[in-house]
Amino acid sequence: MPYNKNKQQAFQAAQQGLEDAQELYFEIVKDSGAYGHQLKHLKQEVNEAYAQIENALEVASEHQRAQLQQFQQDLQNMVTEVNQVE
Repeated sequence: MPYNKNKQQAFQAAQQGLEDAQELYFEIVKDSGAYGHQLKHLKQEVNEAYAQIENALEVASEHQRAQLQQFQQDLQNMVTEVNQVE
């Protein structure tokens, strides 16, 4: 049972990491004087989310794995869009 609990905790941490990154992404004001600082913070959150997803993938069920891969794609889409604006 602890193994399943760890799988769930790892998945939830990855999901929270994605949500944190998305929240920052949507809050960035591109013409703000604080844009550079916000962008740096977003990059840190994205990197943390990627790490959490990688950890969760190590123990994920098949269903969780598909969702985690979608999380990775969502993060990649954010990174791509931010890089196009820079």
